[in-house]
Amino acid sequence: MEENEENQQQKLFPAFPYKPYSIQIDFMKALYQSLQKGGISMLESPTGTGKTLSIICSALQWLVDKKQESLDFLKNGCDLNQNLIVEDHPGSDDDEPDWMRNFSVSKETEPVKDGKIEIKKNVGFRSKKWNKKMKEGCSTVRDIFTCNGVGGDVEKGKVKVLKLKNGVEEVEDGEFLVEDYESGGEDGVKLKKRGGGCARGGFLVDSSSEEDEEEDGLNEEEESRPKIYFCSRTHSQLSQFIKELRKTKFANELKVVSLGSRKNFCINEEVLRLGSTTRINERCLELQKNKSNRASKMMNLDARRRVRRLASSGCPMLRSRKTEQEFRSEISQQGPLDIEDLVKVGHKLGTCPYYGSRSMVTTANLVILPYQSLLSKASRESLGLSLKNNVVIIDEAHNLVDSLISMYDAKITSSQLECIHSHLEKYFERFRNLLGPGNRRYIQTLMVLTRAFLQSIAYQKGANYVDPLCSGGEIQSALDYSIAINEFLFSLNIDNINLVKLLHYIEESNVIHKVCGYGEKLAMSQTDVELEGSSEEGSTLSGFRALVSILSSLTNNDGDGRIIISRTRLTSSGQQGGYLKYVMLTGQKIFSEVVSQSHAIILAGGTLQPIEETKERLFPWLQPDQLHFFSCGHIIPPANILPVVVSQGPSGQSFDLSYSARSSSTMIEELGLLLCNLAAVVPEGIVVFFSSFDYEGKVYEAWKASGILARMTKKKQIFREPRKNTDVELVLKEYKETIDELSSVNVKCDPTKCSGAVLLAIVGGKISEGINFSDGMGRCIVMVGLPYPSPSDIELMERVKYIEGLDSTSVSKTHKFVASNEISNGDIQAGFDILRCCKRRGRQYYENICMKAVNQSIGRAIRHVNDFAAILLVDARYASDPSKKSFSHVCDKLPQWIRDRLVSSPKNYGAVHRLLHQFFKFHRKKESNQ
Repeated sequence: MEENEENQQQKLFPAFPYKPYSIQIDFMKALYQSLQKGGISMLESPTGTGKTLSIICSALQWLVDKKQESLDFLKNGCDLNQNLIVEDHPGSDDDEPDWMRNFSVSKETEPVKDGKIEIKKNVGFRSKKWNKKMKEGCSTVRDIFTCNGVGGDVEKGKVKVLKLKNGVEEVEDGEFLVEDYESGGEDGVKLKKRGGGCARGGFLVDSSSEEDEEEDGLNEEEESRPKIYFCSRTHSQLSQFIKELRKTKFANELKVVSLGSRKNFCINEEVLRLGSTTRINERCLELQKNKSNRASKMMNLDARRRVRRLASSGCPMLRSRKTEQEFRSEISQQGPLDIEDLVKVGHKLGTCPYYGSRSMVTTANLVILPYQSLLSKASRESLGLSLKNNVVIIDEAHNLVDSLISMYDAKITSSQLECIHSHLEKYFERFRNLLGPGNRRYIQTLMVLTRAFLQSIAYQKGANYVDPLCSGGEIQSALDYSIAINEFLFSLNIDNINLVKLLHYIEESNVIHKVCGYGEKLAMSQTDVELEGSSEEGSTLSGFRALVSILSSLTNNDGDGRIIISRTRLTSSGQQGGYLKYVMLTGQKIFSEVVSQSHAIILAGGTLQPIEETKERLFPWLQPDQLHFFSCGHIIPPANILPVVVSQGPSGQSFDLSYSARSSSTMIEELGLLLCNLAAVVPEGIVVFFSSFDYEGKVYEAWKASGILARMTKKKQIFREPRKNTDVELVLKEYKETIDELSSVNVKCDPTKCSGAVLLAIVGGKISEGINFSDGMGRCIVMVGLPYPSPSDIELMERVKYIEGLDSTSVSKTHKFVASNEISNGDIQAGFDILRCCKRRGRQYYENICMKAVNQSIGRAIRHVNDFAAILLVDARYASDPSKKSFSHVCDKLPQWIRDRLVSSPKNYGAVHRLLHQFFKFHRKKESNQ
């Protein structure tokens, strides 16, 4: 009877390529029902239980069923289900190449004679879409740039070429002159323009190319609805999703497209050599705007050398629609492809895979992308993604809240401010007499703001000084501290500036690109001088982008975020540092935009609990009965896991690995003795997680000096997680090869010889997330201490205070502490003072950060039903009596499948050692009988 019922349930999801376990069927049914019902659901399935495959087979089965349901309605002469009828999304095409957009422009010229500046102005009228957008105001920081000829290209009029100097054509300065503006009321600004024409997003474009004419109707293809957006954190996780998708029949039945960043997709070697994401984005967008051959320019590709390069008339990888159609045809024949595969197709056809993949979004049934690209409103608009009545599935959602909030942070450094202010001064000095009153006023306002920002982070001589940002002349000694938005504006006497109008002016006037262009010309005219703004922090345009981000952040509600001020400090090499940073504290309003449009949102992950924190921070308005939460157990039998609390070391010393005690020689030595004993009893691989690189380095050097490291290497080779992410793959490869080689030979021949390896890893590092230590790679996972984040992190403490809901009377607003690598005891103490003031949610949030990191790390070991591993939680606090602690018991936040089997209070290390010996003896015997 049970077998028939199981077969019946399996028929519900016929695409599942294997015989599913009962928990997988339960998970798929829960997901399917959530999609049917709509709204927000949280689904938890432990790592190693086939969660990705379950998501694919359930969600795509729902999609197929929904489409079939729609076809049935049509056959019966009925209208489509109202849930599937949506209006065409406007989408933003401002940063798309020519073959991805259609437009028409008329031009008018106005020559000025008698030796005066000669400018041919592109003039036009705004579309209804643009007028509506201007009435609503600039909703995102990105709008300011994508509406104004994104990517660093300066709007050029038809100017007269004067002469050649050093092989570089020079044009009259009129091309850099901003057109007249007048105030358009409190809600924005109004550009004085005459005549007809078309302006798109404030940047007038030339549509004279023949390619534009042949691409009419590019976006006229019918959009596939409903659509599923699958998001995860990293490209590697998305690639894994594609591999699982290929195992199912849906790979051949549905249209699938993968999206990613320009840096991951770009195949233009010249652009890729720029290195940083910011420079690649700017250069890509700049090439799109270069419609005509220009004079050669001096371009500074890095900080050490200068090369002469002809400015391209466009990226050679962006061609006609015909090439783009070939790309789409090739992709449709090969089925679901990840980013690496798409790049290979792009190289083969000589066409851009970034824009090629974007062009396929409209007709795709399934869109796979990093969740930053979907959750950021600016990115959604740029990619043309419509959420209306569609489905969003966010995998690895355990860090969703903080990741979402961090997308809206903004930062500008002192060197960027100095560069911007210098460019503005030179520009204003040159064009003062040519600018209209509106332009003069706004440019002067920008100069006032940059000067004020520089003043706020300027180095002050002496250890103590009167802080201009503190009322009453309060004496401050800290270099880094936070301040509320309104307090920041009032203290710098810039509260009377209408930032909304200023941002509208920047958006519509194209002033930033004019100023950057003029500054670049000045720099190029001096052949022995490096281009200004080409530092490690990117171009001058990058600095202006950062400024606009900060200005936009200052228009948020006072309580939505905080301004972090880091003073410029004097070091042995001169003045260094100094920055302003806006830290967003709430994601509620950001996430509500996604919720209001989508039919259903699924938050999936291996460990999502405690769900209360996510609910309070992202969707507090949701009633308890409106949130569907499902959690399933693990597929492994109880005998395959041994989680044990290790509160004492081999010598009987209690493990106190708190911040104040963990670096003592006693604790480091006791930890070393523990590892020596584990190396003797645990076969194959041991992964040891430390809280930070600094602490791991300190422990390693102490073990090396005391001889403990030499004792370990007699039994197992030692590997360490590298700081560079690019080196991680090589270390993991050597670690696995060592285990495979030594474990298979020495254990059978001579058990006393080296029989495996130890990997020293870092919580929150590359290895702790996304790396699978299946089978011999992770027979034992050791968690050293409780990896609480440092209380000296000023941004973290601001989030703790916000979540706790403390007002200025609960936590003194004069609390200021340094957030740098070298932390003094006083700084740590200030953070602990804040935590002690927290009574409930703030403290829970701080503890949750720690336990989420623990759960992610220890979940790396069990990867399939026959896998087995021991998990050691090394710290007396794991075994502490919750009645004696102000914090809730940390073990309550372990995953249920671990918590149910946890040996929480062994008498001593001898008891732990016996448990380990019996555990591995049982599995050796089990393997030998198979």
